[in-house]
Amino acid sequence: MVRVRIADTGSGIPLAVRSRVYDPFFTTKPVGKGTGQGLAIARSIVVDRHHGTIDFESEVGRGTTLTVRLPMHPGASVDPLCPSPEPAG
Repeated sequence: MVRVRIADTGSGIPLAVRSRVYDPFFTTKPVGKGTGQGLAIARSIVVDRHHGTIDFESEVGRGTTLTVRLPMHPGASVDPLCPSPEPAG
């Protein structure tokens, strides 16, 4: 599998909305500033089309890290219960 981690140093995702971040049209931005499609589309592509996983870790006031895991071989799937080994070096 291939693992990609993307981190920011933003405000983090509040606990109250974490369960909704992949919902289509959900956004915390003001009206007219966001469509709420970004993570819903990303999840559809990663999970439904490529049989991978997408998840995040977030700390309010410190930022969020999004982790995407994709199988390297067509037809394989990523086991979310089996963590990937850390790269050597």
